[in-house]
Amino acid sequence: MSEPRFLETPQGRALAYHMTPGEGPCIVFLGGLKSDMEGTKAVHLEEWARAQGRAFLRFDYSGHGQSSGTFEEGSIGDWHLDTLAAVTALVRGPLLPVGSSMGGWQALLLARARPELLAGLITIAAAPDFTEDGWWAGFTDAQKARIEAEGHVELPSDYMEPYVVTRRMVEDGRQHLVMRTPLELPFPVRMLQGTADTAVRTQTATALLEHATGPDLQLLLVKDADHRFSDGPCLGLIERAIEDVLAAGDA
Repeated sequence: MSEPRFLETPQGRALAYHMTPGEGPCIVFLGGLKSDMEGTKAVHLEEWARAQGRAFLRFDYSGHGQSSGTFEEGSIGDWHLDTLAAVTALVRGPLLPVGSSMGGWQALLLARARPELLAGLITIAAAPDFTEDGWWAGFTDAQKARIEAEGHVELPSDYMEPYVVTRRMVEDGRQHLVMRTPLELPFPVRMLQGTADTAVRTQTATALLEHATGPDLQLLLVKDADHRFSDGPCLGLIERAIEDVLAAGDA
């Protein structure tokens, strides 16, 4: 496997990335919280895009994978700025973000900030506003008191070691909510969601579909698929969603 290249952002962070040249729109994979660009979906889609002759970008947010910084230092806003820096510096022409979990929130923030860049959008178990509607809303009074007093709290995870949730993550998340104000997505959008997902509920996906507006929004619920959404059939569904968005954009 080739070594990543590094991009220095305007904020002074070093982002590790792999860029595959090819035809556009460039597919940009946006990973989940504490995930990295070596995950199954990112690597599979890169290989698929290369076989199709399509441009593809995968990268690590700061505090993730091989990029600089630590996870505990980061926030939704930092990772949004990382995303903006990566697509601005590395992508020429239109792009198609594929956002998984927290990366789905990042894709929506990108769409809100730079809609003119997007040829479409794909989410996989998108988790918009989870710092507020998931973490903060689910905290006990004791956890809220601890995060206010000590600046952090640990939360268990079904998929990795416990999360360290900082007060800054929660407070910064409130500055980047997308489900409280109009969310216009003026391009083809495909949302994928597994019904056996224990990290992001099906209700979150349906709420996003109902909240967003646009000319071509579709949600696909996949019975018994979990949050990873990375077995063979699920990977095939992601490929078909990409093809569908690109075909809709050409129509």
